[in-house]
Amino acid sequence: MKKGIHPEYKEVTVTCACGETFKTMSTKDHNVEVCSKCHPAYTGKQIRTSSDGAVAKFNKKYGFTENKAA
Repeated sequence: MKKGIHPEYKEVTVTCACGETFKTMSTKDHNVEVCSKCHPAYTGKQIRTSSDGAVAKFNKKYGFTENKAA
């Protein structure tokens, strides 16, 4: 690596919108909107919107059953 052209790589504190903070290594300070403490996928609060897959929707639309569509 060339000397003098790269930003300083240092330990920084990342702050989430929920108030959680943690330390990591980066070239600049960070503020984030979601973290692992408040993200719905990590906290178990995520709701699945679709219960049928594309294949199931196709089979339902055209009247196929699992026995016929093999």
